[in-house]
Amino acid sequence: MGSIDTYILRTTLMSFVVVLISLTGVIWITQALRGIDLMTSQGQTVLVFLGVTGLAIPLLVLIIAPIAAVIAVAHTLSKLATDSEIIVMNAAGMRPWQIFRPFLYATIVVSLGVTFISAYLAPDGLRRLKRWDTEITADILSNILQPGRFTQLDANLTVRIRERRPGGQLVGIFVDDRRDPKERISIIAQHGTVLKNDKGSFLVLEDGNLQRFEVGKRDPALVAFGRYAFDMSKYASSSNQNISYTVRERFLWELMFPPKDDPVYKKLPGQFRAELHDRLLAPIYPFVFVALTFAFLGAPRTTRQSRSFAMTSAVLAVTIVRIAGFACSVLAVSSPIAVVVQYSMLAFVAGISAWMIAGGKVIDAPVSVMEILTRWAARFNRPLATS
Repeated sequence: MGSIDTYILRTTLMSFVVVLISLTGVIWITQALRGIDLMTSQGQTVLVFLGVTGLAIPLLVLIIAPIAAVIAVAHTLSKLATDSEIIVMNAAGMRPWQIFRPFLYATIVVSLGVTFISAYLAPDGLRRLKRWDTEITADILSNILQPGRFTQLDANLTVRIRERRPGGQLVGIFVDDRRDPKERISIIAQHGTVLKNDKGSFLVLEDGNLQRFEVGKRDPALVAFGRYAFDMSKYASSSNQNISYTVRERFLWELMFPPKDDPVYKKLPGQFRAELHDRLLAPIYPFVFVALTFAFLGAPRTTRQSRSFAMTSAVLAVTIVRIAGFACSVLAVSSPIAVVVQYSMLAFVAGISAWMIAGGKVIDAPVSVMEILTRWAARFNRPLATS
């Protein structure tokens, strides 16, 4: 690989990384704000919040990576055209395919990353997210104990907390336990936490007192304590419960070779088919998008020639192909023909792009369109000149 290829490859990959991180960060922040209740209502820490929301990042990268590749290629081509470097390369005898070669290398890098994410990383992140979310939200101790409410966990057990602070700390705890018919226990504690270990789940109370009313006795027994563990294992969900993964949470090889007795596959074979081909086509989309972008913007132009029409056409073409791909994916759930249509569409677009690149086709607006735009601009500027 020569110095020109290295220069274009480095510029393209750097632009791709910047665009990918920027777009992913913005979209991740908007999605993460929806999970802020993990810290406010459920008392989870910032690390848990970042961990849970961060597991969705691979799926965002999978969607954004092809678009980031298009933006990176368009930016690099615009930079080369602004500095007249494409014209110099063309004048030096470089063919369009030679100019396209470093962009192809960059696309291979992007495609390999997309393949790994779609086959393993994205479904693994969704699986971890589901297990983590189940462990956090399915536990009655995290959901039912709401501040300011008397919660009846059992027919004869009532718990109330005044507030829930960050880090899982509970403040102002009251427990009324009447499960034993021979006695009644009332507990008041200043604060406490939920502790889970191999022995079960416990509500660890600190700085409080316990009143025990026994049947047949006139006065209650009052005990002040610094630390008291109240067993609540019965009311906590088990973390070892069976979790059923959806189609999007399956690895690529599980979609290709699903077990015959899989109840999800028996119920939703169409979704398995659509998801499988989505995963297989994910590494192909970057190649199609980059080839299409280069076909519109890669031809040499002088600095006086406008690139606006070609840029707009490239964006419009990529958008149409992507929307058509989404439509085929949806239709593939009920119709296998949609899968054939999607493969044929990408092959056709790739073939047209290759033909345009090989022939060095220059995409410009038709003369009639330019004349209409010129007349409109003249009519618009005329009142401004007279005023």
